[in-house]
Amino acid sequence: MSEWEVYAVKYAERTARTRADSFIFDDNHDAPHAMDYFMWLLKRGPQMILVDTGYDAAEASFRGRPIRLDPVAALAPFGVRPEDVTDIIVTHLHYDHAGGLHLFPNARLHMQAAEMAYATGPCMCHDTLRMPFTAAHVCEAIKRLYAGKVTFYDGDAELADGVSLHCIGGHSRGLQCVRIRTQAGWMVLASDAAHFYENFLARKPFPIVVDLEDMLDGFTTLDRLASSPRLVVPGHDPLVRAYFPSTLSSDIFRLDAGPNRDFTI
Repeated sequence: MSEWEVYAVKYAERTARTRADSFIFDDNHDAPHAMDYFMWLLKRGPQMILVDTGYDAAEASFRGRPIRLDPVAALAPFGVRPEDVTDIIVTHLHYDHAGGLHLFPNARLHMQAAEMAYATGPCMCHDTLRMPFTAAHVCEAIKRLYAGKVTFYDGDAELADGVSLHCIGGHSRGLQCVRIRTQAGWMVLASDAAHFYENFLARKPFPIVVDLEDMLDGFTTLDRLASSPRLVVPGHDPLVRAYFPSTLSSDIFRLDAGPNRDFTI
């Protein structure tokens, strides 16, 4: 029962944001509040699992949200080629998490059945709910399904020894977090179950939400799954770069030893 190495790979950032973009009912709503964009890589010996894929230059141009690194280039410091990736955990199908699926043609996708149903169902008739999705990304997941390369889960499931998936919902109907056994204990990659440390530590919801109760209950789930709140890693917080050491490049941060200092919000 060996432990996994866990890496956060930053591929984009947005600085033209305010706290109103990150928190519901925030008193300081007009203060600047930057966001980082990450994908994650799990490694244990020859085993490798990619968690989310980021998005590519075409999507960046379409949305007017530039990227620093193409997903393939972001993984290059690991010596990982796109065809080497055989398993991708899709935490949810929003553009910034599933926008690079087409770049990894040999990968099997691991996702919640509820997410595919949501992204292809009647909720997508609403512009507000459809906004974080891009049709081409959802179609890529469907193509992978028809090629026999999707495994669906309904709630909690073990993907590999020391790696489990947990459906949280809230931000998207089938959003899942990832629990990993590491040298520091059980770590949880929250993805968008908590965009920022402040979301789950202060129980402050993120504004893009399909079910507010699920989002709030999800903060408790993150606490329960992790050995310590210190080992919950939010999906978009620039503070991740302050709490974890960079390695291989200035855009890659090793997580599995835990944060290098205490944090506050």
